Amino acid sequence: MNIMNAQSLIIEEISQNPWILLLIIWSIVWKMIALWKSARNNHLTVFILIMFLNTIGIFEILYILYINYKNKNKNI
Repeated sequence: MNIMNAQSLIIEEISQNPWILLLIIWSIVWKMIALWKSARNNHLTVFILIMFLNTIGIFEILYILYINYKNKNKNI
C-alpha cells in the first residue's frame, strides 16, 4: 500500500463517517490544552505521556481537572 492509497482510504472513511472527524478535532483540542498546561507547570512526564498516548481526550481532561482542583486548593 502506498501513501496515495492510504490517503484516499482515510478521506473516504471520513466522508462516510463524519463523526470520525469530530472525534479527531475533539482529541486534538483537549491534547493541545493539556500540553499547554503541563508545559506551564513543568510536568515533563505528563507532557510526554500526553504527547504519545492517544486516549481520545480522556487522560487530557482528567489531567486538566486535577490541575484545576490542585490550583483551587492551593489558593485557599
